[in-house]
Amino acid sequence: MDSAAIDLFEASRGRLASLAYRLLGSAADAEDAVQDTFLRWQAADRGYVEVPEAWLTKVVTNLCLDRLRSARARHERAAGVWLPEPLLEGDPMLGPADTVEQRESVSLAVLTLLERLSPVERAAYVLREAFSYPHAEIAGILDITESASQQHVHRARRRVAAERRGGGEVDPASARRVVEEFLAAASSGRTERLVALLTDDVTAVSDGAGLARRLLRFTTRERVASFVRAGFKPTPAKRRLAGGSPAMYIAPVNGSPSVLAVVDGRVVGAVVFDVSDGRVASLHGIAAADRLGRLNEAWRQHEPGAPVIDAW
Repeated sequence: MDSAAIDLFEASRGRLASLAYRLLGSAADAEDAVQDTFLRWQAADRGYVEVPEAWLTKVVTNLCLDRLRSARARHERAAGVWLPEPLLEGDPMLGPADTVEQRESVSLAVLTLLERLSPVERAAYVLREAFSYPHAEIAGILDITESASQQHVHRARRRVAAERRGGGEVDPASARRVVEEFLAAASSGRTERLVALLTDDVTAVSDGAGLARRLLRFTTRERVASFVRAGFKPTPAKRRLAGGSPAMYIAPVNGSPSVLAVVDGRVVGAVVFDVSDGRVASLHGIAAADRLGRLNEAWRQHEPGAPVIDAW
């Protein structure tokens, strides 16, 4: 393959990776899909490819659809063990963030909701909301009619809007203050204040530090507050599990304020908050090491500033 063909692919790599991440919710799987796309590009008769960007987009999208339909993906859905992989702000895989729709499409709250859509609905929604593809192009990518594309996007939007807790634009500084207050209340055991900082329809999801067979899910303000208070209460067992006494930082993850537990420069846990109207609408707790690999790579090159809590 000549250098021009390689350069053309490399110019598209970031966009393809961002699309694949939104479709799959996993940076590792997204990288695999992009690499498989490169192999297809390498083997293709490129003289017959009229619009390389469109060809590459179609290939990576359909590779992602194959993964979403795979036995492994079906098992993870059925077993209730799937959570999106969190990415630190600045990660190029987060992709375009110029519009509200683009920023929301990569939040953990929305990525989790997208898992409930059919693969084709998910692809149509992401192509339209995050990348502003017209329905005619989406139809060509997915081999459906333009009318079907419109229907898939409409159904996906309606379902996401119906199940979305919070949402809408939030001032980052205001959201950070809410999380700081939340962390202070959780660390000090002020359960009443925790309850007051939660929306009426709050939800919390946790992978149980990677030890639980299924995700832990909590609803109602009281149950979520109790879960958070127990989770943030330091114990010798938790410190042993973490490998030491973590420092707590607040940093943006997938566009949302998050609490990161860090031991010796390594992120051992992340709690990602969805803030709405000055209160917490949802939380995602992730501590399984295989979901924190890329975030840790970015953290090692990050200048985080002072922790909110020096030693937990």
